[in-house]
Parts: sequence; structure tokens; C-alpha cells
Amino acid sequence: MTDVATLARAHELADEEDRRAGVVTRDARPDELAGVLARFDATWGAGRSFDVASLKAVAHAGNTVLVAVPAQGRADAAGERPDRADPPLGAALGFLGWEGGLHVHSHMNAVDPAARGRGIGVALKLRQRAICLDHGVDEVRWTYDPLIRRNARMNLVRLGAEVAAYHPDFYGELRDAISGGDRSDRFEVRWRLSSPRTTRALERMPQPAWRADGGLPLVADFEAVRAADPDIASALRDASRAAFVALADGRLRPELDANGDYVFTADDPDRAG
Repeated sequence: MTDVATLARAHELADEEDRRAGVVTRDARPDELAGVLARFDATWGAGRSFDVASLKAVAHAGNTVLVAVPAQGRADAAGERPDRADPPLGAALGFLGWEGGLHVHSHMNAVDPAARGRGIGVALKLRQRAICLDHGVDEVRWTYDPLIRRNARMNLVRLGAEVAAYHPDFYGELRDAISGGDRSDRFEVRWRLSSPRTTRALERMPQPAWRADGGLPLVADFEAVRAADPDIASALRDASRAAFVALADGRLRPELDANGDYVFTADDPDRAG
């Protein structure tokens, strides 16, 4: 069970990130679920997530269905926000899993494009972390496209998650508003919520200089490349698949170096910076 001091600090960190982002993150209320669905649809395309009834069932069962709403005057916290059917600035969805141990699978995290760069996605993750620790869950997992550098940086450096597995074509053919016809290769990460690695990241301590045994350089904006030239994006995907063969036996895992490129390392993930 997580100790009282760790729980208190988890909520402090979530509150601090809210203030930096200019939002309040919290559980979505029942009358806000249509807005949550609208935020997901605006990000991935209509029909690519849940319907409102399914989202209501997931939330009613106690899973993390979270919103990030503007913090002005904190009026929203008192229930005075009049436009609850509109998409919130950000929304996140996670549900309980037990494959490989009890955890929350953080399936969706969406932010209004006009509000990106403020840290709202991080704020939602930190609120999710605090809620999980409140309920005795000390691990969160999710997947991300390994070629999107900003997501890799957020996941591995800012949050302190670590890559647990590589899944080529994890979701099959998506054809959604983000991926288009690209292959759905994913890294699965595990976020050990009370680990030294996570504490180091969330308290903004220095990251280690990882000892490298291979690696893969990343382009600055793979999404822009994919939109502008799918053939180049496909070649980059091919190169990543060839590089990630080195991870197959589990001896090495990918980390980001100071330049934002992958290095493959066998270092202890919890070692100090």
C-alpha cells in the first residue's frame, strides 16, 4: 500500500501541473461524457472510440474518465460550467487490467490542438496517477507510436515510464484521422508509479546518460513527414522495424538521449542521473 506521504505528494504534483497548464483536471461528471466523446472524436475521428452509453458504463464502474477544463476562477470545480456538452480542453480514459499484474491501461489522452504545448496531457496523466495510487494501483500502461518524438519524450523522460514491449501492427489497420494508412506499430510502456525512475522524472531530476548498445535516430516531426510524404514515412517505419529487432530478446530497451534519439541500453532503469 502506498504510504501517506507518497499519496499526498502525488496530488501535489498533479495540482502543480494543473497550475502550469492553466487547467483543473478531475473525474468527468455524467453530463460531461458527451463532451469527452466529442474530444476523442475530434482527435481520432467519429466512431473511433466509444459511444456515450459505453463511456458512461466505463465511468460508472470506477475507471478513470478524466477531463481538463479551464481554471479561470475555478468556477468549474463548483459545477458552474454551462457548456458541458462541448469538448473539454483535454480528456483521458483508462480502465483496469490484470494481464501481467494489476494495472490501469491508459487508453486515450486527447488535447485540443489549440491548447497543445501547455502540458495538459501531462496534467491528465499526473491526475490519473494520483487517483490510481489512491486505489492501491501502482502501475499504469499504455501504447504509443515509437516514431513520434514528442510522445516518446513525454512518456520516457517527462513521466518516467519505460518501454516494456514492441508490438508491430498492434491495432491492425486504423485508417483514423491521425494514422491514415500508416502501420500501427506501438511501444507498450509501463509506468511504475512509485518507482525511483518515476520519482526522478516527476521531480525533474537529471536523467542518466544511458550507456548505448545501438539505437535509432528520430525525425523531429514524424506526423508532418507522414502527412507530406507517405513514402518517406513508410521508409522510416521500415527502418524502425529493422532497428527494433535488437529489442526482441528483452535484454535491451529503448531510452531517449539528450538529442531526442533512441539509444538501446541494458542499464538499470531506476539508476540515478
